Amino acid sequence: MGITKSNLFSEEQNELANAAKAFANPARVAIIQYLLKANACINGDLVQELGLAQATISQHLKELKEIGIIQGTIEGAKVSYCINAGRWAEIKAQFDEIFGQFTPSEKTDCC
Repeated sequence: MGITKSNLFSEEQNELANAAKAFANPARVAIIQYLLKANACINGDLVQELGLAQATISQHLKELKEIGIIQGTIEGAKVSYCINAGRWAEIKAQFDEIFGQFTPSEKTDCC
């Protein structure tokens, strides 16, 4: 696989692509949906909920945390994760902006 020439694109384009990449895995989508529904959880709950190995879930959580979509706290042996509300709003606004740029044409024979 080739190296992406991210320097050719704006910071906004790169950031949107990274957010889209975070949503590009069904396990990460399931984790996000679970966190949205629960509004907080303990890592072990995800193993039972999704049926994936602890190591696999930990890797997906790491990916989501790196992009800032989720945040976590560690208390003893328990690690709790939740949606990072501020970052969630930023990403939502970016997707809303790009999807909002499309205006359907009255022509129906485009392609």
